[in-house]
Amino acid sequence: MNLILLREKDFLPSGLAKVSPRQERHIRKVHRAVGGQTLRVGLENGKMGLGTIRSMEEDSILLEVEWTEDPPAPSKIRLVLAMPRPKALKRIIQDITTLGIKELHIIKTWRVEKSYWASPALTTESLEAAIRLGLEQGRDTIFPTIMVHPYFKPFVEDILPVISEGSLKLVAHPKTEERAPREVAGSVTLIIGPEGGFIEYEIQKFEDLGFQIVSLGDRIMRVETAIPILIGRLT
Repeated sequence: MNLILLREKDFLPSGLAKVSPRQERHIRKVHRAVGGQTLRVGLENGKMGLGTIRSMEEDSILLEVEWTEDPPAPSKIRLVLAMPRPKALKRIIQDITTLGIKELHIIKTWRVEKSYWASPALTTESLEAAIRLGLEQGRDTIFPTIMVHPYFKPFVEDILPVISEGSLKLVAHPKTEERAPREVAGSVTLIIGPEGGFIEYEIQKFEDLGFQIVSLGDRIMRVETAIPILIGRLT
């Protein structure tokens, strides 16, 4: 935990902030902090700064907070992701949040298992928990927007043309020799498919919208491996 991420409701009438039980355990066991010690803190969707420990009771820690800086600049990449295996989704949300992605669209494609859409991994509580872990890791405070689209055709025909306008349009797909570009200066809409990739119908729909089909080379990677490599390559 590189940042203690606080919420407005964590602040007491005294102005001090009471950390959550999870954060309290981390401060004691990992930071091994003592009274008077200063920690990096951030306000959910707000500024970052320093928090000085003013009280360490048996079951609570209170911080005096000073906001000193803005969160880091967001990534210019908008990510469209075919719904992955639910067990992988939490890790993916954490990773892309740490990397500064602020807009994620989770979509249905032909090779996405129908059962995935009933997974508790898609609940608001589960998504927010993964986001918080990613923000704490990356020292950021701004929550990404996550939208779920259970129907492919309406998303591609009605939503994708609007959100991708003015950006570099890329689809990551292993069955092409065209390599993904490096260090793109402007905004990017990046689409990543499920395990097994997209079917031809889906690729054609993307190409009809002006998307370029690119790959990372000859090796076939898991989705959770390909995502950080692609984001790192593009940025």
